[in-house]
Amino acid sequence: MVIDRNPTLDQMRASARAAAARYPQVTSLDDPTFAFSTAPGSAGATNANYAARVEVAQKLLYPGKRGLKGDAAKADALAAAEDVEDARLQLAEAARAAQADYYLAVKATTVAEENAKLLAEFRKNAEARYKAGQGQQQDVLQADVEIARQDERLVSLRRARLVAVARLNTLMHLPPDGSLPPPGDEGGAGPLPDAVKLREVALSRPDVRAVVARVAAEEAALALALREYKPDVEVMAAYDGFWQGPGGPPLQWQVGLRTNLPVRYARRGGAVEESRAKVAQRRAELARLTDQINFEVQEAFERVRETDEVVKLYESKVLPAAAANVKEAQAGYTNNRVAFLNLIEAQRNAVGLRDRYYEAVAEAARRRAALERAVGARLPVPGR
Repeated sequence: MVIDRNPTLDQMRASARAAAARYPQVTSLDDPTFAFSTAPGSAGATNANYAARVEVAQKLLYPGKRGLKGDAAKADALAAAEDVEDARLQLAEAARAAQADYYLAVKATTVAEENAKLLAEFRKNAEARYKAGQGQQQDVLQADVEIARQDERLVSLRRARLVAVARLNTLMHLPPDGSLPPPGDEGGAGPLPDAVKLREVALSRPDVRAVVARVAAEEAALALALREYKPDVEVMAAYDGFWQGPGGPPLQWQVGLRTNLPVRYARRGGAVEESRAKVAQRRAELARLTDQINFEVQEAFERVRETDEVVKLYESKVLPAAAANVKEAQAGYTNNRVAFLNLIEAQRNAVGLRDRYYEAVAEAARRRAALERAVGARLPVPGR
């Protein structure tokens, strides 16, 4: 929906269409010129024929110049089209990151609400034990403190959820306060491809292809600057009634040719040096971008691998241990073997670890989105 509705792509597509429309402009001939002149005093004169001149002329560039201009325009249009694809990748990353924020806010809210219910049960049990003379009033007060902390947490999570919804709606070109369905669970992470293969794929990203196209555009501009040392011509044909030879037929029809003299070498030499510098600049930009992409892919790859391992660690060890700790603390408190504060601490730790688990899941989704942006392609995911 983001790709279909976000106005950024419409803006980029319009820019690409504008760049493509440059080609017929630069490859077209200049408009022909028309000139007319007359001698008003010759009209009705008895000693001279009516004098008038009509001329049509057309400027012709040196062979190859229009083709080079067209090559540069086509390369610029190709670069603009690749910019559209690059914007598509950026929007996809932004959408997936916003979706991860939404997922985290909803999951954290669920954890906080479940914890609030459980703390209410703890308080009820502590109050009953206090009334029966088996507990302390401090246990009840401690439960009230924890419940208040959860209320504060829910207020913060409500803000995070509404901001995430607003971000997603804005990306979809919808009102920011529109409702959204609850997020689905983040899919399991598939195995990561080899980093070397990912770097190879990344070198064909749209922004790389755009820079390659811009290198071609600058090379065409350089070839055109070199060809500016060649003259252009202007051909003309005229009907001239001013030529009235004495006693003979008027010399009325004329053809001619006009050309520029490319003798301003300083100007042309400066243009050539400027074009060469721009070609060198674009080639250096391509080399820099290649190095940057290799680093981005490797960094993103390591960050994804890190979060995948953290998520697996939470699922296999941390969360089961935290749940077992709470269960044991509940049993111990019921049998007067564990203080109420220990039970609260065990529950607090369990809630904190669940929050960190969902944060890790959301961060894993964000980092995979960043890796896919760096690679320029989707990664395999089970079931996709």
